[in-house]
Amino acid sequence: MRVGEVLSLTPADIQERSLSIQSPKSGRIGETVYVPRKIMVRLTSYVKSKNIDSRERIFPISYVAAWSMVKKAGNMVNIALRPHDLRRHAATYASRSGTPIEIVRKVILRHADLSTTQRYLGKVNDTEAIRWIETLYG
Repeated sequence: MRVGEVLSLTPADIQERSLSIQSPKSGRIGETVYVPRKIMVRLTSYVKSKNIDSRERIFPISYVAAWSMVKKAGNMVNIALRPHDLRRHAATYASRSGTPIEIVRKVILRHADLSTTQRYLGKVNDTEAIRWIETLYG
């Protein structure tokens, strides 16, 4: 998810296995994000423990505060990190782990166009290509 989407979440957006995005970047009304069960359990537990009203934001911080938290976490491990890097990493990790690019596009990144996802993931170097060939056929 994009930082702005996460910061806009309310308990009312939590479904059984997904989150409803009220104002997605795409502009599509009722966009859904599928979330692993483990994260949904933690998110639901957090909302209950904090007694957050269904219309209140779950994370009542600003975009700048979220950006600062990510940057600080990166500094702790000597990495120049921005919030969007986390989104890119999740997509790259999924792709390099064998997730079909159509799933990365539709479910993880929610891009309308496959070419956007292909640009996003970047080029595969020769070492990576050889590793995949060995994994598949070796």
